[in-house]
Amino acid sequence: MPLSSTYLLKGLSEARLQQINDAASELEILKGHILFQEGSPADQVYVLESGAIEMLTRVDDGFELPVSIIRSPGRCIGASSLVPPYQYSLSAKCVEDAVLTKIQRKDLQQLIDKDQAMGYTIMANLAQHLLDRLKETRHELKIHFKTLFRSVHS
Repeated sequence: MPLSSTYLLKGLSEARLQQINDAASELEILKGHILFQEGSPADQVYVLESGAIEMLTRVDDGFELPVSIIRSPGRCIGASSLVPPYQYSLSAKCVEDAVLTKIQRKDLQQLIDKDQAMGYTIMANLAQHLLDRLKETRHELKIHFKTLFRSVHS
């Protein structure tokens, strides 16, 4: 799966994608493996090649609530490693044996420092993705509140 398929790297030239690919490595993980924990230092960003990763959020001590399962090749996981305070905002658990492309934040940061146009494109893509996720969340909240409102007033 080419890196250009992930939202984070869309619009980058082949030469820039090759630089990132040269800094990346492949990671195979087994079902049940915890990729990272919410709140832990975020030092890597991943692109799903195959398999499935469940994203979870900590609700209470010892309890994590599933947020989503990422199955689509090309989906980016761990983009919070690109923005301060460099902590993962969710936990990621492998729920199906998976292959990921792993990019170290420090390596990507070095490329961005050398090529600010690359950095601008990556950060603009990240901002657009976060805005899209915010819209989706708002839509889901509206559905939940409508359902709750109807059940209370029925």
